[in-house]
Amino acid sequence: MIPIFDWARFDSDKAGFVAELGAACRGPGFFLLKNHGVSRDLQSLVFENARAFFALPKPDKQKISILNTPHYRGWAAAGVESLDETRPEIDTKETFNIGYDLPEDDPRVVAGEPFRGVNQWPEMPSFRDAMLAYYDAALDLGRDIHRAFAVDLGLPEDTFARTFDEPLAAMRLLYYPPASGAENEIGAGAHTDYGAITLLMTDGEPGLQVRPRNGDWMDVPHVDGAYVVNIGDCLMRWTNDIYVSTPHRVLPPKRQRLSIAFFVEANPDTIIQALPGTGIAKYPPIRAADYLASRLEATYAPKEPAE
Repeated sequence: MIPIFDWARFDSDKAGFVAELGAACRGPGFFLLKNHGVSRDLQSLVFENARAFFALPKPDKQKISILNTPHYRGWAAAGVESLDETRPEIDTKETFNIGYDLPEDDPRVVAGEPFRGVNQWPEMPSFRDAMLAYYDAALDLGRDIHRAFAVDLGLPEDTFARTFDEPLAAMRLLYYPPASGAENEIGAGAHTDYGAITLLMTDGEPGLQVRPRNGDWMDVPHVDGAYVVNIGDCLMRWTNDIYVSTPHRVLPPKRQRLSIAFFVEANPDTIIQALPGTGIAKYPPIRAADYLASRLEATYAPKEPAE
């Protein structure tokens, strides 16, 4: 039910590739993508640095806590997030968030614009360079995939060309500790992603599950080097519900689990409204930044502990 696509087909067999991709976006809302052009060496370097970061002593990570800034950048300890807003359990994962990189003297940073803060970095020699190189590579791939979406939706291939040049896109390192056996424990609660698409790279440790429409939870397969790609709520809204954002979760793994998520988000002032040819709009227009803020506020809101 979760297809595997070869990105090289977009150039060699565009019509066939786009037809199959469009079916996946309307159906499970998930697919795997291989031969995507992001180098394996860069992927490995990011994993290597992520493992080293999460192995740091807690006081070192606490210095760059996500709670230090209103811009959702930095380290989040286990329990800071709760992705399933309907349940009292908190997520056991640790995370580290990286946003669009801006200097401290950028006018948007100085003005305190939402999501326009500076990144926080650990004192690790190669960490920043590796993460920013990967951020750029993943963003380029995300932009390219939107070319295929545009063709599938009957729009000009460059429809989204200027939508992701200074985006809200975020890179997230995720560490899941081994399961403790506690009742109702969850690595990441059931949720849908907030943005346009997510590009997920995993270490192969099982745990990620999706729940297609009218279906049960199912495991997402692992293909070495390939991305797990899923449609987010923003793109579902943008396509007027033609594309499907599917609930997913991460079960507590038997061994520690590491993954790297890249959330492809539009520029802050992009107006998210039904694209041409998608029918009568089901949702009012909204700025991409305002939509993202509404979703993140719910994720980080304090929750009552389970009784």
